[in-house]
Amino acid sequence: MRALGIILAGGNNFRMKELSQKRAIAAMPIAGSYRAIDFSLSSMTNSHVQKVAVFTQFNARSLNAHLSSSKWWDFGRKQGGLFVFTPIMTNESSYWYRGTADAIYQNIDFLKNSHEPYVIIASGDGIYKMDFNKLLEYHIEKKADITVVCKDMDKDEDVERYGIIKMARDNRIEDFEEKPVVAKTNTVSCGIYVIRRRQLIELIEKCAEEDRYDFVRDILIRYKDLRRIYGYKLKDYWRNIATVDDYYRTNMDFLKPEVRNYFFKTYPDVYSKVDDLPPAKYNVGANIRNSLISSGCIINGTVEDSILFKKVFVGNNCYIKNSIILNDVYIGDNVHIENCIIESRCTINRDSYYKGENGIRVLTETGDRYGV
Repeated sequence: MRALGIILAGGNNFRMKELSQKRAIAAMPIAGSYRAIDFSLSSMTNSHVQKVAVFTQFNARSLNAHLSSSKWWDFGRKQGGLFVFTPIMTNESSYWYRGTADAIYQNIDFLKNSHEPYVIIASGDGIYKMDFNKLLEYHIEKKADITVVCKDMDKDEDVERYGIIKMARDNRIEDFEEKPVVAKTNTVSCGIYVIRRRQLIELIEKCAEEDRYDFVRDILIRYKDLRRIYGYKLKDYWRNIATVDDYYRTNMDFLKPEVRNYFFKTYPDVYSKVDDLPPAKYNVGANIRNSLISSGCIINGTVEDSILFKKVFVGNNCYIKNSIILNDVYIGDNVHIENCIIESRCTINRDSYYKGENGIRVLTETGDRYGV
């Protein structure tokens, strides 16, 4: 493919509350066995993008560990490959990334030393599958300077936290508002863009000269009347895990057969780093209904409409419903959990009762694993 990829995975999001205290948003576990960034990386490799850079920053340890080998996404090539960039102190700069445009500027040598004519920029917190070849063909056909992937959201969706797009009949973007107080349309930006590499270098260097740091505000919005910026509508599944509620609903979507079939039973595949764990074990008394149970789990109780990630132990007479249990959680006997997200490596003591009454409850408590 005639494009290289950039995945922006360095930002922090306080709307994820406790869930973002120990990991980057792009490293959030999804659908039992995946991380959020796997979906962007899989779309890149399935579209034959051979050279991909990931910009990490906030709480990047687990994300960097996840990206430690490129073989899981087939980027281990002699030409191209997977590159992970974190902020570094130099004689010219001692700043962390001050925004998405600044993240690209601090690594602009990566662009200058590349030869691909186009760049595909994606965020690391989107859950989707996409053929970037079709996106690039559309970009070339429209003779666009920048193409923005967008999606029409449902009318009951809260879209004010997204970038809102208004397009003309030929899909040229007429207006772009970032997180407006009142949204004028329900068409949102998916945080995926195509642009010529040389033009990106020019715009990023211009931003740096003017002390501007944000790609959306200082490039897309600022140049919307000066450059040919088009929208490309994505009609398939797409979600962004920007809040606790979004994260919960995105995971729960994978309990729907049509969503599971789309991601895991239709071409192309979604790839992730594989752990050497035994298959899930269901002991006498285990009762599972409409749930995803990952490898390494041991189940003794009842699990309904829930997602259990890797290495979760569920004790006797437990009842888990409408909940997400992250990796390596120990749940003692006679525990009731409903409408909750349990943080990884937690220990839930026996005879406990947790229920989210007004929304989703996030638990980060750690008990005595050896005394339950």
